Amino acid sequence: MSKPYPDASPYPTAPAAWDPENKFSANIAPPPYQEPSPGGFGAGYQTGYPPQPQYNVYPAVPGQYGATPMGHPAAVTVQPGIYITQIPLAHPEPDYLGYSIFTMLCCCLPIGIAALIYSIMTRDANNIGNLDLARKHSRTARVLNHTALGIGICILVIWIGAVIAINFIH
Repeated sequence: MSKPYPDASPYPTAPAAWDPENKFSANIAPPPYQEPSPGGFGAGYQTGYPPQPQYNVYPAVPGQYGATPMGHPAAVTVQPGIYITQIPLAHPEPDYLGYSIFTMLCCCLPIGIAALIYSIMTRDANNIGNLDLARKHSRTARVLNHTALGIGICILVIWIGAVIAINFIH
């Protein structure tokens, strides 16, 4: 085993009873506590904790902050909780529920289902009194319904044109 430090180093390479093959064989006690030598590491500094100042502790006087009269426990005041109840809107946004059911069944099923979901979310937002959310969902339901109706009309026109073309050819 090579030495990591030169021979003049104050650090030993390994303890005397250390066997690198068997790590449990060395029962070496730690070195005893020694006060630092003057001029060594930490010279000129106080070791340990500084002395703490002593405070005079007087008995509590009744009526003074933190004292309880006649040994009664201190009263704890708890403020009541605040309950917020939301009421339905006075002028609710239109939810287009009937329009959504029509477009779902007669025009375009996937877009009609999405419009139906937004219609139900509009109704829920109206019931809890959230005007901004109701407006947003109402607008989305209307756009989806118009889109589904447009797709349904286009499909109907193409289908009628195909039927006329097939009958005209025969």
